[in-house]
Amino acid sequence: MYQQRAPAPILESNTSKRAVIDVSHDDDDDWLPKELQKPPNQCQLTEEELDEEFTRILNANNPLAPQNIARYNFKEKTFKCSPNVDHLVVHLDISGYLILKNDVEEKPVKSVEETETEEKATNTEESGEKKETTEKETNTEGTTENAENTENAQPTPEQAEPAQPQSQPQPTPQDDSNAANNSKNPFNFSERALQTFNNLSRETSTNTEPPPKNTFSDTVTQWSIFDEYVNDLAQKEKANKEKAKPAFGAKNKEDDHTYELPPENHIEDVYYRDPELKMSIRKIERMTNQNTHDEITQDFKYWDDVADEIKGLKNSNARLLPLWKFVYKKEKKKHVTALCWNPCLSDFFVVGYGSYNFSKQGPGLIACFTLKNPSYPEFVYNTNSGVMCIDVYKKIPSLIAVGMYDGTVAVYDLARKSELPLYKSSIKTGKHTDPVWEIKWQKDDLYDHPNFFSISSDGKIIQWTLLKNELQKMDIIVLRNDKELSIKMVDPQKIETESEDDNIKALIEKESNEEIAFDYASGSCFDFNPLDNNIFVVGTEEGNIFKCSTSYNKQYLMTYEGHQMAIYCTKYNKFHPRIFLSASADWTIKLWDHDYDKPIITFDLNSPVSSIEWSPYSSTIFAAVTNEGKIYIYELNEKKYEPVCEQQIVKKARLTHIRFNKFEPILLVGDDKGNIYSLKLPPSLRKHSKEPKDEMQKIEKIILTTSGRMPQNN
Repeated sequence: MYQQRAPAPILESNTSKRAVIDVSHDDDDDWLPKELQKPPNQCQLTEEELDEEFTRILNANNPLAPQNIARYNFKEKTFKCSPNVDHLVVHLDISGYLILKNDVEEKPVKSVEETETEEKATNTEESGEKKETTEKETNTEGTTENAENTENAQPTPEQAEPAQPQSQPQPTPQDDSNAANNSKNPFNFSERALQTFNNLSRETSTNTEPPPKNTFSDTVTQWSIFDEYVNDLAQKEKANKEKAKPAFGAKNKEDDHTYELPPENHIEDVYYRDPELKMSIRKIERMTNQNTHDEITQDFKYWDDVADEIKGLKNSNARLLPLWKFVYKKEKKKHVTALCWNPCLSDFFVVGYGSYNFSKQGPGLIACFTLKNPSYPEFVYNTNSGVMCIDVYKKIPSLIAVGMYDGTVAVYDLARKSELPLYKSSIKTGKHTDPVWEIKWQKDDLYDHPNFFSISSDGKIIQWTLLKNELQKMDIIVLRNDKELSIKMVDPQKIETESEDDNIKALIEKESNEEIAFDYASGSCFDFNPLDNNIFVVGTEEGNIFKCSTSYNKQYLMTYEGHQMAIYCTKYNKFHPRIFLSASADWTIKLWDHDYDKPIITFDLNSPVSSIEWSPYSSTIFAAVTNEGKIYIYELNEKKYEPVCEQQIVKKARLTHIRFNKFEPILLVGDDKGNIYSLKLPPSLRKHSKEPKDEMQKIEKIILTTSGRMPQNN
């Protein structure tokens, strides 16, 4: 039974976007109301919802295409994700059947069935021929029977055709096959892909003559390589001489077939001193070191201790993250006697090697390291005596001032290729008679000549000026232990009026006495005021601190007595011009106001303090190292008398120097075994204010609350 199909509904424009179906087609039923045909669960939409437009965007991306395809890369020998994904989707593929209208031969294209029947026929013919050959070999009678069968067989259509005249040659089967191959249908896409000829794969191997083989063996040594280079160089020189035409009438010299040995520095001059080769080797070395220390580099750039920010410094001790370790293997037995960051390059620093043991003195060394290559220094300079102190000139960062154990001062220029110093003091030009413990660059003089100051155990502070051809010396002050020089604080404006005082006259007369030779104070360290370059504080081996001025060489501005043993380091605060620190061998660090002769705060570290340094980020943070191999960091704004960080850096070694980096949150620490350790500061120890005034007020508030003094104008 077939059900009669309902007629199509008729849509009327008068209805508001709803299909009205005319149920009856009789003219008499037009007056009846028309009904809407809709499913019972149809959603009812309002006019506004029906009028709302929805935008549809079509793109060419296949949503079913895979997103993470990994392919094996044979070049790099690893799996790699393929970023390119094929979004082509074939929905319908119909082979064409059109034939080119202007085809020359106009031969029909064979179907697939015809080609299959032809292939079967050829296969049967080949099998029949094989059977015939086997029967001929086995039985001769079979050949006669086959011949009779062939005679009685019906002729093929080609044999039945009459013979054609000689003027019209009969086409061969090979010509027919060529014509069939040429009649390709360009509109048939399946045949278009077959128009490219592909080489057939062959399994039969070809007979070729193998290449000749030979076994060779030899021993390669350094001297054999050197001899080959010498022979090659001699042959090149000989070829150049043969190319050069001799002068008219000159006789050619006979070759004696002997080769002269090159000078000792021949290899270095030709190969190692090539600037391009040197630069390329340096880049390769930095790249290998960066790959080797990739984890340390990532920690230096991105790692921060989250617990440090959450707990804070009051609840827990801060921890320093160890980074690179710098070692110059040739100077492992030397002490790190000096450390200094480059003021312009954030990753470049200079290290001085010497010895603090007077019985084990020897030659020294200056090494320049960079954070990009911790395995080997960029520059190396050998010195005749041990290096005791180093400072880098701010205006010209390539100039390095060096103080040595024999009292010599020298200036090296990294921009020069020579290993000799640019300036060097001597006995003729004048020098210190004892070791130079500290050296400081200062502002240029009135004639724009660079100058620096040095202090030695002989009690002299000398200013050295770099002239065009010489290093000029000028004595600033001679340190003495006589307290009469500074019984009270000296006012610089009254020094001229009081110069005729009886005490000063007595001191001038005392200079002629032989006892004054035993009255000199041995200077060990000094530091200049950050605002007034004429004022500086000096630490001595006797434990006294003197406040001096470059304008007056006969008197101290003030004397501070607080330490019982030698003072190793004095440092002015970088934000407050009156505050300075002093570190001594009596296990203490003292905080001073240079206007008062008594210390404000004393810190006991239970070990000789070899070096201290103020933080460049905050006015209330400073660090110190001791002979026990520990590092202490104080934050006066958080804990006034206890360190916020106490960490053991090395064991069975003494830490000698510590330096902050003003560009990066890095600390450098050196020990007495020639090692330099780099440490990263936590976030809580590198916070700084936006303006220097805020830092100055912060340290001033701590000083006033501790000492109970009234604020004063600086």
